[in-house]
Amino acid sequence: MMHPTVDFKEYLRPGVRVHLSGIGGVSMCPLAEVLLGMGLRVQGSDMSESDTVRHLRSLGIPVAVGHSADNLQNAQLVIRTAAIHDDNPEVSGAIARGIPVYERAQAWGAIMQRYQNALCISGTHGKTTTTSMATHIFMAAQADPTVMIGGTLPMLHSGYRVGHGDTIILESCEYCNSFLNFFPTVAVILNVEADHLDFFKDLSDVEHSFHAFADLVPQRGYVIVNGDDAGAMDSVKGLSHPVFTFSVRDGGADCRADNVAFHDGCGEFDVLIHGEFYAHIALAVAGKHNISNALAAASAAYVLGLSGKAVEEGLRTFHGAGRRFEYKGSYHGAAVFDDYAHHPGELHALLTTARSMPYKRIICAFQPHTYTRTQALFEDFVRELKLADIAVLAEIYAARENNDIGISSSQLAKEIPGAIYCSTLDQVADTLARIARPDDLILTVGAGDIFRAGEKLLAKE
Repeated sequence: MMHPTVDFKEYLRPGVRVHLSGIGGVSMCPLAEVLLGMGLRVQGSDMSESDTVRHLRSLGIPVAVGHSADNLQNAQLVIRTAAIHDDNPEVSGAIARGIPVYERAQAWGAIMQRYQNALCISGTHGKTTTTSMATHIFMAAQADPTVMIGGTLPMLHSGYRVGHGDTIILESCEYCNSFLNFFPTVAVILNVEADHLDFFKDLSDVEHSFHAFADLVPQRGYVIVNGDDAGAMDSVKGLSHPVFTFSVRDGGADCRADNVAFHDGCGEFDVLIHGEFYAHIALAVAGKHNISNALAAASAAYVLGLSGKAVEEGLRTFHGAGRRFEYKGSYHGAAVFDDYAHHPGELHALLTTARSMPYKRIICAFQPHTYTRTQALFEDFVRELKLADIAVLAEIYAARENNDIGISSSQLAKEIPGAIYCSTLDQVADTLARIARPDDLILTVGAGDIFRAGEKLLAKE
């Protein structure tokens, strides 16, 4: 792949013609809108028709269905998603014509430099929820932020928002060192664990990436780190920039929770900053992990000058992001929820939260995500899935990979007492329908298309 020699910022001018390959993607659609708002002439392509594609066309953005070099027309540059590889006809066609090709993260990195505050929220897990919490807080403060979330936030009816304030809030992913293209003025690190081991060598390599991310913050900015997470704290060791810590357990943290109580699994607590009262939070989302996420969002609000009242109001109205313990319906008296958890740490948070709720049984229909992650963290997945009363294992979701290592979810099922292996989503739905009882909690879990099994189940009601 040829790397462009021109700084992307040089293209952020009215009249520049830009082509977005994969324009219907979760972070490409908002990118298209932001670029359009800057006066660029935006066009794109996607593999299929969708509501997103129709929305972009309604804004006057031409979108072709299918990928072809002919779609480029007279574009001056191309932006692609991570899913679009070098052999894509639009990428190879652009290179053949000398048209520079940029990664999506490079475009966002250039755009965020136009904002006074760039709040970038990172971590192995919890990013979407915490970015959503921060969005609620900044909206409550009437800060009119621009937002980019890797999921759907009901308040926005989408995963993004194009605002006119001085703050941009972005979920920031470490995979392929993507977030190293960003220019954070506030970098939040929620947790750092071994993940994406198809790219990173080991945990130390992951921590090195997060260290480099934190090191991007200018001296006028802030690095906010979870003091309760060893990986997060290790990742900022030796950092020249001062670190602002948040903690549920450490009384010496800059931001901490005090007077913690739970009501129906949801945390209520005071937020103390440097020992002084800042806000009283009553969460509407369950789980101890969400107290930590809320502290991270509150810390970001504090360092950017928002009031504790905005934090209280924003978090009071937050009821979760799409695919984050999202209620989907009821089947024969069993509650059906869906969740994006695809790492053992996320599974642990989800299933321990579920166990604290008043259901008779926890049935977890889990679809592992990628062969390399399943192999690298096999024993961890086994341990966490045992927390469910019944584990139903769908086949591994390939995502970007080929199964060169010969691994299957059936191998996980053999290690978990009572687990049921299903080779198709139809089998998952049929299995759930067969075993469901009143007062069960049924969870469809994973970053692939396991949610469709829940939809198939509910269609049987």
